[in-house]
Amino acid sequence: MFNSFNFLLRYNRATNRKELKVQHTAAQALLDLSLSPEELEEGLLEDKRVCSFKLSGNLKHCELKCNVDNNSEMNLDSELQSLRTENITLKQQLLNTQITQESFEGNDKKVLYMTGLPSYMTLIALFNIIQPHISESVMSSLSAFHKFVLVLMKLRLSTPVQDLAYRFGVSKSTVSRTFISTLHVMHERLKSLVYWPEREQLHKTMPLQFRKSFGLKVAIIIDCFEMFIERPSNLMARAQTWSQYKHHNTIKYLIGITPQGSVSFISKGWGGRTSDKYVTNNSGFLNKLLPGDVVLADRGFDIQESVGLMCAEVKIPSFTKGRKQLSAIDVESSRAIANVRIHVERVIGLLRNKYTILQDIVPIDYLITDADSKPIIDKIVTVCCALTNCCESVVTSD
Repeated sequence: MFNSFNFLLRYNRATNRKELKVQHTAAQALLDLSLSPEELEEGLLEDKRVCSFKLSGNLKHCELKCNVDNNSEMNLDSELQSLRTENITLKQQLLNTQITQESFEGNDKKVLYMTGLPSYMTLIALFNIIQPHISESVMSSLSAFHKFVLVLMKLRLSTPVQDLAYRFGVSKSTVSRTFISTLHVMHERLKSLVYWPEREQLHKTMPLQFRKSFGLKVAIIIDCFEMFIERPSNLMARAQTWSQYKHHNTIKYLIGITPQGSVSFISKGWGGRTSDKYVTNNSGFLNKLLPGDVVLADRGFDIQESVGLMCAEVKIPSFTKGRKQLSAIDVESSRAIANVRIHVERVIGLLRNKYTILQDIVPIDYLITDADSKPIIDKIVTVCCALTNCCESVVTSD
């Protein structure tokens, strides 16, 4: 009975809700019919305003959201570009501190400072000559280019062995072995750059300054230069290398240049006590002279007889030995000789300034030699002369 009562109660409630809904629908219909056309239009306009307000609000929200998104994207692009620029700058700075082929490319100033060579093209041209003959080991971290540059830096800057070991990331012993072995290869491959040119080549390119004073006869200008060495422990070697002029133990070289300013002859090393005349007569220099050649030299070269045996001529500045003064002809002749003979001193200065290892005191180890090979110092001097011939001449063609 109780369940029946609950069922009836729920049924009455549902019926009442349906009736109220029907009544509300009927009332709303009657209300719409009672409105005038003006009131209906005003109601529609109000609905439009509400819809328009909602729509414009949504549009403004969309525009604001789009602007925020665009600003965020622009900021990201700007930050990305900044990071790219920073990355390129850091890579370039790292490349400048490294010793690689890429770091020298397009940087002639670095090439000149590190190697003494005038340009990157010259460096690569010489490397292509040397590379096939440089042995590369799998166990070594040094490439053929590293070995080549290591020797050039040692010659150019006289860089200490420990410094080179830090720069190339190897031990001191590796640097020493690499320098000796690569220097031997460079000597064998580049010594041909120091050569005595044919007479026709000299005549075709003879500078005007020489043509005016000596015609086409000048073949070579000679002089000697000395390098300090460590004091030998052997008394005989100490006496042979003592230079009265330098007041030091030295090693002496005879150097000859063409009128064009290139090194055309370099002798082996001699003790500083040896006279210039003895070095000239015993260095093989005389064998290269041709009949009619003119040799320009300083007053210390008393070689007229030995050069005359080769049907050549030596011209040296006149001096007032046994005379009160020079004649007018001797003065003009001496002035002409001195004006052009100075070029050999300029070449010697260029050679020593460009490759500063020639300014240092030579270790005794560099002077030791076997019966069938040259001492290390001779190879160093020859290679430096060959490299100097790859640079611009000190003599102008005018």
